[in-house]
Amino acid sequence: MRELFDEAARQPPPDPRESARASARMPLRKRFYREAGVTEAEGGFTITLDGKPIRTPSARPVVIPSRGLADAVAAEWAAQGEAIDPVTMPLTRIANSVVEGVVDRVELVTDDLAKYFETDLLFYRAGHPEGLVAREAAHWDPVLFWAAETLGAHFILSEGITHVKQPDEALRAARSALPGDPWSVAALHMVTTLTGSALLALALAHGARDADQVWAAAHVDEDWNIDQWGVDEEAAARRATRLRDFEAAVAVLTAVNPLGA
Repeated sequence: MRELFDEAARQPPPDPRESARASARMPLRKRFYREAGVTEAEGGFTITLDGKPIRTPSARPVVIPSRGLADAVAAEWAAQGEAIDPVTMPLTRIANSVVEGVVDRVELVTDDLAKYFETDLLFYRAGHPEGLVAREAAHWDPVLFWAAETLGAHFILSEGITHVKQPDEALRAARSALPGDPWSVAALHMVTTLTGSALLALALAHGARDADQVWAAAHVDEDWNIDQWGVDEEAAARRATRLRDFEAAVAVLTAVNPLGA
């Protein structure tokens, strides 16, 4: 079982797109268990396969703090067919990543997450056409207003892709608003890499934006191009894969995050 998730556990937390590609390159292992279940463990709950608790690639026990989240992870194992496909198990991959690489290094992962505040998607605006400018403002400005009014984080915007240095005070204010538990940090890191915006992830964690609003805001430019030129099937397939990982990260955040409403 351990080798199934070796790639996913090596770098905490993983880029979900690369994790999916890496898992896809691995030969699928035949299902070796009949039933997946959940049992209480010290500090939370663990997933069992035919009564035996699962472990990470380095043999660490996987203890999940929420019963609802543990049930969802167990459901991924139960849903496997004749072969076990890690690509279809995003919650399990997140759980392994948290236990393997985040629990013992929350500050380091938080620092990596906070770096995204320096070059956030929401700072870089189109200069034209007017429709796109208006659409970006409608989706992105409420998040920036929330960060300024609620967190005291006042960021600077730029037209185009020219880099703008953000005020240190704003960066510190945004970082201080990040949650401190490893599960929330891992989920927010995944949301950030999927959306290109740590501010959207932070707004989600605090309940200032819901998951649908965050996903839509992350794809304003892409959706504008689709409206103009139509759907690219390969791009749509990649987006569907990212959405599955995004929904898994949101499920983790919803289950364990102490900040959001």
